[in-house]
Amino acid sequence: MTQEKLDGVIVATALPYAENEAAPAGLRVDYDRFAEHCRWVIDNGCRGVGPNGSLGEYSSLSNVERRKVAQTAIETVGDDGVVVVGVHGPGAHQAREWAEYAAEDGADGVLCLPPTMFRANDSEVIHHFEQVAAVGLPVMVYNNPIDTKVDLTPALLAEIAQIDNVVAVKEFSGDVRRVLEIAESAPELNIVAGADDVALEALLMGARGWFAGFPNVFPAESVHLYDLALEGRLAEARALYEPLVAAFRWDSRTEFVQAIKHGMDLVGRFGGPCRPPRGPMNGKQLGALDADMRKAMDYLAANPLGA
Repeated sequence: MTQEKLDGVIVATALPYAENEAAPAGLRVDYDRFAEHCRWVIDNGCRGVGPNGSLGEYSSLSNVERRKVAQTAIETVGDDGVVVVGVHGPGAHQAREWAEYAAEDGADGVLCLPPTMFRANDSEVIHHFEQVAAVGLPVMVYNNPIDTKVDLTPALLAEIAQIDNVVAVKEFSGDVRRVLEIAESAPELNIVAGADDVALEALLMGARGWFAGFPNVFPAESVHLYDLALEGRLAEARALYEPLVAAFRWDSRTEFVQAIKHGMDLVGRFGGPCRPPRGPMNGKQLGALDADMRKAMDYLAANPLGA
């Protein structure tokens, strides 16, 4: 049984593309820029990266691209952090195959949704995670009932927690009450905040990880927020969180990938375009996002870390 808890701030890394007419949708994966981004978030204090999640547009990649993205992250991070590779798949055999690739390539753990293409029942969900966990890497199961229509309830997680190598749950239901319920029902599991706009609340209630989107934009500040929360410095944590949370709410919206990439562009990083099915945001959305990002950026400019 692995002792790795997959805690800390792990960034669900966005994936940059470069224009190329011969590539799908005219966009090729920019592996060099992706490597630089992985290095940047680690150098800014994040514990690790999570390639091939939904934010990383795994479902828009070819099999060759998807594996190379994971390999790029693993090679770049090395011993300086953890790499938790998304191994989501429609069936257990597919998710297990991606977990096997992750193990061969040297990943530190895997993130796995329940079966992605249909509403699986409890026994099918348990079988799915048993197959992935049998590969031997630490497994973070991912509860996203909004998109998968499968809810990993505290009672179901109590059963899943009995599977060897399942060590954590990324909780994305948006219901912060779940943190204490899961801690009571499945105390073996490390609870990981999965939605940026309830991250502080989840950490204060006992979560010990944050699998996060907006640290692609604000990595050092997000790590500082995480540290403040774990240290119980609520007044300081709240002072930082409140100017950021309007931007963080975009992590829970349909256009979260586009929003986070646009946020990267605004702070001088490269976010760039998305592949289909994700299209560009409309003018009204961009206006709202820009206002939320400006609030965060203005606060951070006036209150730099270490000042």
